[in-house]
Order: sequence, then C-alpha cells, then structure tokens
Amino acid sequence: MLKHTKPALSLLAIAFFVTSLSACQKQDVASGEKGPAEKAGAQLDQAATRAGEELNKVGEKLGQTMQSAGEKLEDKSQEAQKKE
Repeated sequence: MLKHTKPALSLLAIAFFVTSLSACQKQDVASGEKGPAEKAGAQLDQAATRAGEELNKVGEKLGQTMQSAGEKLEDKSQEAQKKE
C-alpha cells in the first residue's frame, strides 16, 4: 500500500511547487489568461486528483481481497475444528 502513496505524495509536492511559482508570475488581469506555470500547475492538480482516485480504487480492491481471504481462513479454521 505504501508503494502507491509515494507517487501520489510526489505529485502533490510537485503541484504545490508549481502552484507557488505561478503565484510569483505577473498576470495580465485584462486578458484573464493563465500563465504557463499556472497552466502546468492546473495540469499537475488534475494528475494528482486522478492518481488519488486510482489509489482509492486500489485500496478498495485490496480491502475486499483481504476481507475475502479472512473469511476463507475463518471457514477453513471452523472446518478444521469440526474434524477434531
């Protein structure tokens, strides 16, 4: 599980860094256009969001698999106790 959190944290750190750089950039208020750093920050934010969603899916599947394995182990344990 920790293998999957490192990339997400890295993406969030990069997004924070790029966003902080965009705050330093002089913006043209009249045109309303975003600068290149701000655009890159938005793209990184989207990537971090998608990565987080994928991590949630993986975590959910892992939880279901572990629950299923626990139920099977409990069933086998009960069968073994009945045989004794």
